[in-house]
Parts: sequence; C-alpha cells; structure tokens
Amino acid sequence: MSLTHLSFYSAFTLSSLGLAFHRTHLISALLCLESMMLSMYIILSIWPAENQATTSTLMPILMLTFSACEAAMGLAMLVASTRTHGSDHLHNLNMLQC
Repeated sequence: MSLTHLSFYSAFTLSSLGLAFHRTHLISALLCLESMMLSMYIILSIWPAENQATTSTLMPILMLTFSACEAAMGLAMLVASTRTHGSDHLHNLNMLQC
C-alpha cells in the first residue's frame, strides 16, 4: 500500500470516527461528512489513473455532484434547524417531537 493510499484511507477513517464520536453540533457532523466525501473523491480520481482504466473516469464527477447536493441539503437543514430550535445542537433535534 502506497503512502497516498494510506493517507486517504486514514483521512476517511478519521472523519468517520469524528462523525461517530463527536455528535454535538450539526455543523461538525456536516464537516465530517464533507471530509469523507472529499477523501472518496480523491481516491476515485486517483484509482483510474493508477489502473489505466478509462471506464471509471466518470465516477469522480458523479461523486462530486452527489457531494454538492449533500452539502446543499445539509446547509438547508442547518439553517432550518437554527431558525426553529435556536441552535444547531443535535440533542435538540428529536424526530419524535415533530
């Protein structure tokens, strides 16, 4: 395993651990999700160049598109929850109270 693979796999692992263990604010959860998507995008961009595979060159573009949609939905949820609940703490967001 090369050093680039190790660094991007560790970035993905650390961001997923951050999402799992530091769930106090919605903005920190969104940042962890975005770092996961960024590491997946970079891994998907490097993989076809290493394997000389031209069939998966469209995959990073699709990943980037879904990542932009996820970021937009996350920011919309952040604004809506801040307006209704007054803060972005995740313990205030209870789906049973809706």
